[in-house]
Amino acid sequence: MKAMILAAGRGERMRPLTDTLPKPLLRVGGKPLIVWHIENLVRAGFTQIVINHAHLGHLIEAALGDGSQFGAHIHYSSEPEALETAGGITQALPLLGKDPFLVVNGDIYIDYDFSRAREIAMAMRANAELFAAYLVLANNPLHHAQGDFALAHSKVKLNGKTMLTFTGIAVYQPDVFRDIAPGSKAKLAPLLKTLIEYDLVRGEHHRGTWVDVGTPQRLATLDRMLTSSATPPNAMRPYEPLP
Repeated sequence: MKAMILAAGRGERMRPLTDTLPKPLLRVGGKPLIVWHIENLVRAGFTQIVINHAHLGHLIEAALGDGSQFGAHIHYSSEPEALETAGGITQALPLLGKDPFLVVNGDIYIDYDFSRAREIAMAMRANAELFAAYLVLANNPLHHAQGDFALAHSKVKLNGKTMLTFTGIAVYQPDVFRDIAPGSKAKLAPLLKTLIEYDLVRGEHHRGTWVDVGTPQRLATLDRMLTSSATPPNAMRPYEPLP
């Protein structure tokens, strides 16, 4: 099973830090954000990793190389300009193969056990007609209090009593992206909403640490916590049990 790390975003909210360095290479706890992901993926048995890039992408390739320093094999999907999430995944499909694959946002920090993705992929292959995507959701951060989706007995819903936020971690069937032309820009949210309306998305509530590193302030806070070996702040609201 292969994994893809999304690293093509410009990181506008991170400027001026991202004027000279791509967002996934910003350091927290002594290492780039993207390296935390790579190490955790390899630890979970993912050694075939695809990384897309656009803004200052050559710096990502220079820093990570072929992945051998991490015990991985890294392949790059270069985009002349960022193709949005769904467009970037579509562009990388030739590198990802025909089996379900794991996708991880490059600008988050999370303590999720990526080995779970293998179990999910096996269930997907056995029940391909029942679900096409599997999302990892978390409590809503203060800056996104409205959330994205709800969960009802592992089914992802557009609305519900308790809304949760999409962490940027998911497992997808390749067919999810079959109607997107390679090289075209395409957002992920409309695609997910359509799949949810057809009851084709499952998911789980991750109750551990998740930080959306979207601003210099959040980056600095996470860096301090990781450097001091303390548990990084979730910036979450108190968890409410799902119905």
